[in-house]
Amino acid sequence: MSKPAAKLTIGELAERSGIATTALRFYEDRGLITSTRTSGNQRRYERSVLRRLAFIRAAQRVGLALEDIAEALRTLPDDHAPTRTDWARLSERWRDELDARIDGLQRLRDRLTGCIGCGCLSLNTCSLHNPDDRMATDGPAAPRLRPKAEGGL
Repeated sequence: MSKPAAKLTIGELAERSGIATTALRFYEDRGLITSTRTSGNQRRYERSVLRRLAFIRAAQRVGLALEDIAEALRTLPDDHAPTRTDWARLSERWRDELDARIDGLQRLRDRLTGCIGCGCLSLNTCSLHNPDDRMATDGPAAPRLRPKAEGGL
């Protein structure tokens, strides 16, 4: 049995992670992962990048923005594969934000029932697009549908 290569090419990393090479380049441009370059300027990735990619995907699945994920990963050394302890510590920082999102989605779901069949989404009582009638100060009509020059889209 042959020993696995110490570093992975971008194609090997894409195959192992299930993430497209374009996304890998994007993540690298954003500082989420790092690579070294060969003398021929080809990217090579440490095997620990696979764990970082799993971390990124898990964080994305719970709805975190890449900026938040990048900020969390910056607290780890570049060559460090995030551990269960790292995930627990970093995910604790996101708990309040995720709880607020869950609460907001539950309230949205509960309000949505009242809008089915309405069709207008511009009534004073519309809790989706005009909560607390905030657009009343914009004057009559549908301010979001006006041309930009008039303060709309």
